[in-house]
Amino acid sequence: MTQPLNPITEDDIAQYLASTPGFFERHAELLSIVTLTSPHGQRAVSLQERQAEMLRGKIKDLEQRVMDMVRNSHENATIAGKIHQWARQLAAVRAAADVPQAVQQGMATLFDVPQVALRLWGVAAEHAQAPFAQGASDDVRAFASSLTMPFCGPNLGFEAVGWLEQGQDVQSLALLPLRPGALDDTAQPAFGLLVLGSPDAERFDATMGTDFLTRMAELAASALQRLI
Repeated sequence: MTQPLNPITEDDIAQYLASTPGFFERHAELLSIVTLTSPHGQRAVSLQERQAEMLRGKIKDLEQRVMDMVRNSHENATIAGKIHQWARQLAAVRAAADVPQAVQQGMATLFDVPQVALRLWGVAAEHAQAPFAQGASDDVRAFASSLTMPFCGPNLGFEAVGWLEQGQDVQSLALLPLRPGALDDTAQPAFGLLVLGSPDAERFDATMGTDFLTRMAELAASALQRLI
């Protein structure tokens, strides 16, 4: 008894055309009569026109990606320039006691951070009564030492938010641990914490890159070590 033949499927046709690259060269006339539905309406277009539309779409996407890369490059260059300016300002501070103010002021003015607070612990005796040396609990100190990168995210009621003048308005924040050397060197306990707060919930998003914040934390720590 003759077995019924399996019907040819679209996948069979697609596999045949993919494995037979010379098919349309031998049957070029098919390219001129094949029509497809345009993505911009219900009108029928030729295969060549449909391919041209797809190519234009890809070119447009590539142009947008290039524009985004250029914009990001300009933004990064601007931030890098501000970090350099901030480093010069910190290096120019003569009195160690004035460094905390320079750190906070630079953050606020150069980087447009609405609220900034700083606390240090283990400072030299002559700075022990300064405002920046008060109010850091053991929990805060342990938390700062546990961070190997800046924390960015929503205001979850961190104790350190209370250091900000208007902490109740903060929707997002960045917490920058201050330790000698590299920020991710857990062998060195933190000696301070820098708090950046914003009423904008998206200013310090949990998904944002932290490369620049890491550099800023290490720069601030290097300048503030004069007080330890």
